[in-house]
Amino acid sequence: MFPTLTDLIEYLFHVHILVPIQTFGFFIALCFFFAYFVFVAELKRKEQEGLISAFTEKDVVGAPASYLEIALNGLAGFLFGFKAVGAVINFATFTVNPIAFIFSLQGNLVAGLLVGIGFTLWIYTDRKKEQLPQPIVVERVIHPYQTMAYLGFILGFWGVIGSKLFSIIEDFHIFLLHPVDVIFSTNGFTYYGGLIFGSIAWLYINHKRGMKLIHLADIGSPGTMLAYGIGRVGCHLSGDGDWGIVNRHVKPGWLQWLPDWMWANKFPHNAINAGAHINGCFGQHCNILRAGVYPTSFYEATICILLFVFMWLIRRHIHTPGLMFYLFLILNGTERFLIELIRVTEKYHWMGLTFTQAELICLIIITGGITGIVYLILTRNKPIRTDLI
Repeated sequence: MFPTLTDLIEYLFHVHILVPIQTFGFFIALCFFFAYFVFVAELKRKEQEGLISAFTEKDVVGAPASYLEIALNGLAGFLFGFKAVGAVINFATFTVNPIAFIFSLQGNLVAGLLVGIGFTLWIYTDRKKEQLPQPIVVERVIHPYQTMAYLGFILGFWGVIGSKLFSIIEDFHIFLLHPVDVIFSTNGFTYYGGLIFGSIAWLYINHKRGMKLIHLADIGSPGTMLAYGIGRVGCHLSGDGDWGIVNRHVKPGWLQWLPDWMWANKFPHNAINAGAHINGCFGQHCNILRAGVYPTSFYEATICILLFVFMWLIRRHIHTPGLMFYLFLILNGTERFLIELIRVTEKYHWMGLTFTQAELICLIIITGGITGIVYLILTRNKPIRTDLI
């Protein structure tokens, strides 16, 4: 596997170029990059159809930089200088574990202070040039798609918080033993935690801007499916532990055309150093699983990207508000529920039942999706409402 981009580049091009960026993190960034364009396209389409509309925001023009803006810019500059220059000076330490370095107290204090002062002076002088004797308030017309860059940052922030929180809950016994390591680990992110927290942020912000929840849910469904599929590519390539149980079955004859790693994978050089040591390997990531397991991350990546393509192709043929969202719930929930049957994850026991956190959530969202579609069928003869919630 390829824990860092250095490993991936070396495998693909047979050239060793030091790129101390973790593969999983890189693909998470790609999730947001590609999902951004899908969200923008859907926001534009829904606005053209008259289901959402532009809104106005008030902006103060000609005011000097506030104390809060100066403080935040100074803090951002200090952190950037402290860590960036520190990473250059301690490059060997940084490349071993970039995330651990970023969240440590290591850095360069002088560079942090100088860059912090520079950022502070920049925001102060920039606002000073545009300052008016009397600041004025103007109203700007903003189209929903124009806010997607800001929303992407907000959704990413709350998505990470939610995915880490749900991961902690899922493996709470490990968190109690090593709380700091678990919080700042680059592994251990639960998809449904990120989905729930990110969705709440998406719905809350846009609903305050006058957009209906049902249309927002439809808009976000294709992009969310695509982001999930791309994220699973990162899980698979890095070998982050998101794999299945041991596959003890012989590959059937009708699947002989598949590469062996698609049937049972030992995830050599995985990111979490699981399994036995690889003879002759030195340095980091020198472990391989003792037995081949189902590469569930690869299965999910393939299935969800194909499901995105399906949703993208039919989106213009769906005219009933909510149908795309209910379809997403059923498709995504069913896919994940089936994968959980062969995936390694924490089990819960209640009243004689054994289930995982994801299975419970999947059952809830599948039920919600089916209920929503049944409701649409029962009310199909009534006029289509566009003012839902």
